[in-house]
Amino acid sequence: MGTLLRLATAGSVDDGKSTLVGRLLHDTRSVLTDQLAAVERVSRDRGLPAADLALLTDGLRAEREQGITIDVAYRYFATAARSFVLADCPGHVQYTRNTVTGSSTADVVVLLVDVRKGVLEQTRRHLAVAALLRVPHVVVAVNKIDLVGFSEDAFRRVDAEIRQVALDLGVGDVRAIPVSALDGDNIVERGARTPWYAGPSLLEVLESLPPSGDPGAESFRMPVQLVIRPQGAARDAAHRDYRGYAGQVASGVVRVGDEVVALPSGRRTTVTGIDLGTRELAEAFAPQSVTLRLADEIDISRGDVIAAADGAPEPVQDVSAVVCWLGDAPLRPGQRLLLKHGSRTVRALARTIDGVLDLDDLHSVPADALSLNDIGRVTLRLAAPVPVENYAASRRGGSFLLIDGHDGRTVAAGMVGATLRTGVVPAPTEPEGNEEWQI
Repeated sequence: MGTLLRLATAGSVDDGKSTLVGRLLHDTRSVLTDQLAAVERVSRDRGLPAADLALLTDGLRAEREQGITIDVAYRYFATAARSFVLADCPGHVQYTRNTVTGSSTADVVVLLVDVRKGVLEQTRRHLAVAALLRVPHVVVAVNKIDLVGFSEDAFRRVDAEIRQVALDLGVGDVRAIPVSALDGDNIVERGARTPWYAGPSLLEVLESLPPSGDPGAESFRMPVQLVIRPQGAARDAAHRDYRGYAGQVASGVVRVGDEVVALPSGRRTTVTGIDLGTRELAEAFAPQSVTLRLADEIDISRGDVIAAADGAPEPVQDVSAVVCWLGDAPLRPGQRLLLKHGSRTVRALARTIDGVLDLDDLHSVPADALSLNDIGRVTLRLAAPVPVENYAASRRGGSFLLIDGHDGRTVAAGMVGATLRTGVVPAPTEPEGNEEWQI
């Protein structure tokens, strides 16, 4: 079995995402016999002439009753060439937050577009999310080609529209494929009914995409989740002086003997041991969860970051970022929130809203608030320094969540230093009274 590829699906309601995913699972023989039998039984009960493969992913009862995808449905399948983790994301604008979740770790987004409708507002929104999240590849499945008589002109029209939007948003690698998810044309096998299309099928594209980057390509970072000091019966002679710092390696590689720095304190030390359970390792790399032992007893607690000494980020309290606003109530200047970066959570103040992306012309326009599903640029003031990085350099180090401190709900996903492609940045709008700037 080959390398792992993480993919996420996106698209507007009724573009056929669940059907495409079901077809992909069915035609790669990744569906268990009893699962397929259950889908066939439900399809017969509905009076359908054939199995509705969308039911393979629309697992929630509410989704089956409404015929839409609400939650992110994760599926795992494999071919002889490679293995896949698939996140089937919702299409309805109300659940854009789930699309952000599913796409945040994806190597490729498969975006569904109905060939009869072309690029819609939600299509632009999903392409904007893919661009901001720096998803390396976007594959556009121009679906329902059978409903336009397998017309080459219809496909070319949508393909040109998609490429223009992708260019405006700065999406690097985008390619379009004419497909019929219902009948299986160009999903796993190339379809004979599109002789004018000489490109690969969807599965062939997914199997040929380069794997995720080398874990050693980025500098070492590990947010500390737990400080381990054996207590009680575990505190025997062998472990009396044991002190370890546990967490998941977010990026890079760390080796015994490496010089590291604890952030935000800036204290430097050396790695003397790496433990994985009861095993000692010579090195650890992303995304392993390990415990580091250090040469010096320095003040490190949950939320701190252990990083390679060379090129470590400078902790900052003022952050400029692009956010996807996911809260039902709008974001306004002066609003207090919690910012979660890695395992650290600090209080934050929204100082200014510096623009919102207009999905019609893809320009940044002035705004005094961000509403549900808006994508905009904000400036935040943090209560304590946090070692954030530019999202262009590190997807993990440059990403954060904004949380409503009253009910604990996640209200935004943010990318530090990301930019809205074009447009006007308005003058900052400050809340009245200097006391509002106190966090």
